[in-house]
Amino acid sequence: MTASWRFSTLADRHRALGSKLEDWSGMGTAWTYDKDADEEYVAIRTKAGLMDVSGLKKVHITGPHASHLIDLATTRDVEKIYPGKSAYACMLNEAGKFTDDCILYRTGPNAWMVVHGSGTGHEELQRASVGRDVSLRFDDNLHDLSLQGPTAVDYLAKHVPGIRDLNYFHHMQTQLFGFPVMISRTGYTGERGYEIFCRGQDAGAIWDRILDEGKSAGIIPCRFTTLDMLRVESYLLFYPYDNSQKYPFENEGPGDTLWELGLDFTVSPGKTGFRGAEEHYRLKGKERFKIYGVLLDGKEPADEGAPVYRDGKKVGVVTCAMYSPLVKKSMGIARLDVDCAVKDTKLEIRNKSGSFKATAQPLPFDDPKKTKRTAKG
Repeated sequence: MTASWRFSTLADRHRALGSKLEDWSGMGTAWTYDKDADEEYVAIRTKAGLMDVSGLKKVHITGPHASHLIDLATTRDVEKIYPGKSAYACMLNEAGKFTDDCILYRTGPNAWMVVHGSGTGHEELQRASVGRDVSLRFDDNLHDLSLQGPTAVDYLAKHVPGIRDLNYFHHMQTQLFGFPVMISRTGYTGERGYEIFCRGQDAGAIWDRILDEGKSAGIIPCRFTTLDMLRVESYLLFYPYDNSQKYPFENEGPGDTLWELGLDFTVSPGKTGFRGAEEHYRLKGKERFKIYGVLLDGKEPADEGAPVYRDGKKVGVVTCAMYSPLVKKSMGIARLDVDCAVKDTKLEIRNKSGSFKATAQPLPFDDPKKTKRTAKG
């Protein structure tokens, strides 16, 4: 574990499951457990799994200018987000390039919580706060337990009145096992799932009870990196692993446009005035690559960073890949030349172990209409 300065109160539980707590975003995080990751993947796709995603950074923004700050720093129209609702948003630099993604939670008329990963989200928020009547507070006591999978709602319904009525990208202030929590209908798996925001001192008791009571229903603890399998199928990007920060262009600094990443949908229609807006709109149609899917022949997944070729010419790189034991397919997220990001384009993936035939396929592979994660009742 290196450079960790943030600590989950669940660290000892992760160690007991075999984790060495690798660093992510300044927090020791369970990258590995002493069991097969396929078991966790199957549990989340068919039953439910519980993950500690407390490494996500939580920033509270309050005050008369809180909404104005969010409006300046992110791509969403804040006036369409009411208390109890949330939205997925992006942040850009002055060059119109992606710097971080986040979820915006409106918790009151003048109160927000912004949850982001390892990008520069906090810095973007601080920059937008200068000279404004607003307070920013980084909250490292607030832990985030993610219960994901089709049976997650069945378990929570036994303890949380009204949970079945909580719509996708909405949240509620409530209690779980007598502890104060905020439960959000969000996640990073493509399944119907919930994030349980709780105090650090309560996280252990909540973690233990869910796993104890949920064991008979197939709920199991899951490592953080199981998300890599789920996100490939569900087209969920992970900064900086899919970005030019890791796969730079020659003679160019890091930074990708939302058009290239397929995240332009996070810009509310007609919105202007956010940081990088002018460049964002100017860069439409000037994509250097496209994020796209690749489907490989056989069972071997592509290596992380495996080059992609077409007719002997390198045309991209695979950023994340997996083999699904459920659908029996090997698939990946790739950065492809624009003319190759076309359905059924024939490609070649060159792993260290050899070359594999592949075809370009649109993302997401799983549940393209998002019927699972948005289901009601």
